[in-house]
Amino acid sequence: MLITCLRRCAIIFMALIPVAFVRAQSLPLDLDTYVASSMKTFDVPGMAVAVVKDGKILVAKGYGVRKLGDRTPVDEFTLFGIGSNTKAFTTAALATLVDEGKLSWDDPVYQRLPGFVMYDPYVSHEMTIRDLLTHRSGMGLGEGDLLFWPHTTYHREEIIYKLRFMKPASSFRSHYAYDNLLYMTAGQIIPAVTGTSWDDYIRQRIFIPLGMTHSNVSNANIKPTDNVAFPHSRMENKLQVIPFEVLDNAGPAGAVNSCAADMAKWIQLQLNQGKFPDRDGRLFSEQRSREMWSPQTILPIGNPAPVLAGLKANFADYALGWALRDYHGRKLVGHTGGVGGFVSRVMLVPEENLGVVILTNAEEDGAFDAILYHVLDSYFHLPPTDWIAAYKSVKDTDEKEAAETMKKAEAARAADSKPSLPLEKYAGVYNDAWYGPITIRAENGNASLVITFDHTPAMIGDLQPWQHDTFKAHWRDRTIEDAFLTFALNPDGSIENARMAAVSPLADFSFDYQDLLLKPSEKK
Repeated sequence: MLITCLRRCAIIFMALIPVAFVRAQSLPLDLDTYVASSMKTFDVPGMAVAVVKDGKILVAKGYGVRKLGDRTPVDEFTLFGIGSNTKAFTTAALATLVDEGKLSWDDPVYQRLPGFVMYDPYVSHEMTIRDLLTHRSGMGLGEGDLLFWPHTTYHREEIIYKLRFMKPASSFRSHYAYDNLLYMTAGQIIPAVTGTSWDDYIRQRIFIPLGMTHSNVSNANIKPTDNVAFPHSRMENKLQVIPFEVLDNAGPAGAVNSCAADMAKWIQLQLNQGKFPDRDGRLFSEQRSREMWSPQTILPIGNPAPVLAGLKANFADYALGWALRDYHGRKLVGHTGGVGGFVSRVMLVPEENLGVVILTNAEEDGAFDAILYHVLDSYFHLPPTDWIAAYKSVKDTDEKEAAETMKKAEAARAADSKPSLPLEKYAGVYNDAWYGPITIRAENGNASLVITFDHTPAMIGDLQPWQHDTFKAHWRDRTIEDAFLTFALNPDGSIENARMAAVSPLADFSFDYQDLLLKPSEKK
């Protein structure tokens, strides 16, 4: 690894002063003010931050408030939804079973989950537990997420059953495409092998041994008096408190709620390669730790925005529940997480024995990434970069470009065109092969149309004519991304099918409208 003159001089100087002083200086002295600045810039009500170095918890504290309009502060025990950072817990749980000889990463899934079927029979037979964890199944980005997001009435077994109806977007093991449904499937292997639910296994085998006494795997029973951060989202250009998104049916992919104090213990364990930090014994072996941090799927490396050029990676991979990349010669092992109203970041730097956790109660990735790289730069003794300004610039550019794209689409549409059919002719029950029933009904004396996703209580929207046979689904719950709905007609004027697509270029990939193909239940 090349060492710049600046860094070499810093190393020589630090060798002359006590180690404890070096460590203290490596933690940014302005951490509190930097966090406050990031929160203000990105309009984040509350955060929690944990930093672990050389096995010691240096920081585990809260910032800001749990809920907009309420002065109750965030502390080190305030719970946040950690979203997809749950995936590392699921792989760790499976690693314990590998250590016990109860399964292998390369066991065929159908042998552990009888009845497991994918769209392609070959994939059904060849899919292994490792494949479930590495985003290379051939499914499209976020395909099937509408089965649990926004909250649906489907349970885990029903969702896994529906995998057989999802057409692949690419060939098996040829491309990376992030998914959630196969992590749900991986989690269900735990009860199949042990007789204990994923939820109980995480509590009994991870939370309790680690002393993560505040963490849980469901927010379904949260009370207003609990020490929890409330989720926030920007709607109609205003930050607002939103309801908790219940993710019990997607548990192994993203349902864990945790706090700075507990997550600090989690990254202590990870940096200790599975060994408990405060006593004898292990959660998983050192071999399993190496496997979970080893490349499995190559990730594409794009060019970051010019203001983020310093973050360009030389390699990027997905491992088992963790993403890998490099930064200034160090291997980074990390993951992000997002669930309605929360985003989070966990990052490990094994070479430096360093771990960072940042939890937020607003959907602002730039807020946590700015803090993360400020901390890393301090430990790596790099010249300071104003990451807050850099990430804010990227956010502003992305939002401006998205607004221009939508404005151009608005200007280009044939606003004076009319639907081919009377509105009531579009009404009826439609079915998608994997989602199921979606109902369109006429209201106000057939003067308007309303669409509902029958297994998703919050998805009720007004269909606004856009152009020709395309309508815009404007959801009454404004946390849900609007979608275009386009009908294809048969020569006789009956409806053949309908397809959907997100309106905004910035729509979260979990709104996978594009994967739906709606067919009328009855001939129209």
